Amino acid sequence: MTTLFSPASPTTRRRRAQWPVPVGLILLSLIPVAAGAVRLTELTGGAAITPQNARFFASPAPVVIHIISVTVYSLLGAFQFVPSLRGKRGWHRTAGLILIPAGLLTALTGLWMSAFYPLPDGDTDVPLRLLFGSAMLVSIVMGVLAIRRRDYVRHSVWMTRAYAIALGAGTQALVIAPWILLAGPPSELIRALLMGLAWVINLVVAEYVIHRRARTAGPQRAPLTLGQAQRPGSTGPVRLHGRARLPQRRAPQTARQLGGDDRNELPAPVSLSD
Repeated sequence: MTTLFSPASPTTRRRRAQWPVPVGLILLSLIPVAAGAVRLTELTGGAAITPQNARFFASPAPVVIHIISVTVYSLLGAFQFVPSLRGKRGWHRTAGLILIPAGLLTALTGLWMSAFYPLPDGDTDVPLRLLFGSAMLVSIVMGVLAIRRRDYVRHSVWMTRAYAIALGAGTQALVIAPWILLAGPPSELIRALLMGLAWVINLVVAEYVIHRRARTAGPQRAPLTLGQAQRPGSTGPVRLHGRARLPQRRAPQTARQLGGDDRNELPAPVSLSD
């Protein structure tokens, strides 16, 4: 008896192709998530206080909130890159209601710790933390403003950038670890430069994803907003004296009307300046 094996269907292949990116993002997120879990264990388990962790014991609330929020933001955010889930409005909206507060808490607590925690000697990357933390905060705010305008394209752009910045800690471990293996512990300057390089790498990848998504989607027409309509035959919106009005259609004329009879029954011409 001969057994025939049918190849995987296109639908199955598409489903499989959706998961490598989110799985990779989850694996990258596990690096800072694991480090955060170790830090929480220190704070709750009564670990010895050292110059490196004394600031966390002195003021634990910001770091605890930061660890919890970045864990939720990085792990749940990875599923927003699954096309089949992103296309479901219910899932995307529900996840967004969780991700936006988590992202804001991640950025705000990160900025607070960078600005007010007494840092140990040798930690010279505070300017970079403030720069990219502020960029993440601005990106989330811009994404929220875009979705309030129902500008889904700009919303996706800004949220992708914010997520890329949030995963900076994972990329930093991948960048710094090879340096340690090949050249030993980096100096203060080299360490700061490597951390900045990791954030830049994430943003470059994010911009690539954004532009690739735009090419795939093709040109999109901006939605009509209040007080705007489109003139027949034109290529852009036309404001109609502050009121939202769509162009009216002329009613079809009968053969009797086209022949010149009963001219008073012809519909009035449409005016765009009414």
